[in-house]
Amino acid sequence: MTDLSKLPVTVVTGFLGSGKTTLIRHLMQNPGGRRLAVVVNEFGDVGVDGEILKGCAIPDCPAENIVELANGCICCTVADDFIPTIEALMKLDPRPDHILIETSGLALPKPLLKAFDWPDIRSKITVDGVISLADAEAVAAGRFAPDVDRVQAQREADDSIDHETPLSEVFEDQISCADIVLLTKPDLAGPEGVAKARAIIAAEAPRPLPIVECAEGVVDPRVILGLGAAAEDDMDARPSHHDDAADHDHDDFESIVVDIPELAAPADLVAAIETLARERNILRVKGYAAVQGKPMRLLVQAVGARVRHQFDRPWKPEEARRGRLVVIAEHDDIDETAIRAALGALEAAE
Repeated sequence: MTDLSKLPVTVVTGFLGSGKTTLIRHLMQNPGGRRLAVVVNEFGDVGVDGEILKGCAIPDCPAENIVELANGCICCTVADDFIPTIEALMKLDPRPDHILIETSGLALPKPLLKAFDWPDIRSKITVDGVISLADAEAVAAGRFAPDVDRVQAQREADDSIDHETPLSEVFEDQISCADIVLLTKPDLAGPEGVAKARAIIAAEAPRPLPIVECAEGVVDPRVILGLGAAAEDDMDARPSHHDDAADHDHDDFESIVVDIPELAAPADLVAAIETLARERNILRVKGYAAVQGKPMRLLVQAVGARVRHQFDRPWKPEEARRGRLVVIAEHDDIDETAIRAALGALEAAE
């Protein structure tokens, strides 16, 4: 039985662009009677997700209950960032009933669970559950599932080659650590794609897991909050590729921040991002831009060549009308000069 005196924490994990921020925004607006607090861990120092959530703040989750930890994995900075953040949230008056932690899309969730074993907080909080989001269309396309035949062929040619890619390890670790999997964007995958994604996730999971379809972040909070999993006491049931490692790193991925000029039209930026995704293997782009003649800021979210954008709020009087984008790719694919040249060439016509 979970100790009811402990403050429950839900860890929301999932690959880049799987819909974590959209889910948390829905939970903030539909908390099921709970007073929520949110911790957002970004990869890259432009706080896009945290600002989106603060813009959705409501009385049951006011802006002061939303904390952003940018440009650093919280499980790698436990003493400096994670513990003080949790302790500060617990001291809020009124105290939150539940804390949501949105991990970086590149995060391995198990090291974060280990952070909950720190003496300063172990007696005060419990991991109510780990929710892993998986993009149905991407999973159905096999982007994160090992290709057994190809692996075997490579092993026969060179037995020094690792049989896992960094992306597949992240995906598999997120599924292995989960208490429930939310299959996002089912409309894009279609019934056949959803069925295929379910089969892939079931094959990767170390134990039977509930898999729930979730479009646009809409899910009943009763399904994912109040699980009482006490995941910090259940580590052996959540295997990881990195269980034998003394620590973990994020050297497989790299992010750069690009300042971009005012645009003539959103379509120009969409086209540039699509080209970068195809030619430079860019995984993720997120940030904001200014569009000529438009008083509203353009929010941009891209997963590979799939780009979504919307005008989210007016520019503030003190803000310079220039955009900033975080671009994330695997380390070997980051060509900073080419990326900056492609995005910096979008200057609006005078």
